[in-house]
Formats: sequence, C-alpha cells, structure tokens
Amino acid sequence: MKEFLGYAAMLTGTAAAIMVSANIGRRVTGYGFVIFTASSLTWIAYALQDGETPLMLQNAVLTAINLAGIYRWLIARKEPSQ
Repeated sequence: MKEFLGYAAMLTGTAAAIMVSANIGRRVTGYGFVIFTASSLTWIAYALQDGETPLMLQNAVLTAINLAGIYRWLIARKEPSQ
C-alpha cells in the first residue's frame, strides 16, 4: 500500500504541475489545484505510514496553499479587467 501511495502522489503531483504551468485557462488551472490537493493528501497518508513527520507537515501546508488556489481559480469571481 505504501508503494502505491508514493507512486500515486508522484503521478498526481506531476499531472497537476503540468496543468498549472501550462496556463491554458482558469478552469484547467483550478482543476490543477484540485489534483495538487489530492497529491498532498496522498503524501500525508504516505508520510503517516512511514513516520515521516517533516513530509507530513510540508504537505499539510501545501494542502492549505492548494485550497487557496482552488478558491482563487474555481470559486472566486474573476475581477473585470480595466
């Protein structure tokens, strides 16, 4: 199970990074943050199984950052450009 979590976290993190860095639209970027959140939560599960407290704490912070990204890109209304 631990090995599966590690690969799942790595693959989702990579996919999310591609989506966010591609900058091909608000919706794609927002869903990139959704996938980043899934990756962070998976890393937390991995870290808890392995007793990796620093990895768990880092991904707890990244989860909060990713939730802010979800809010900014998917929930908050876009301000009109001037």
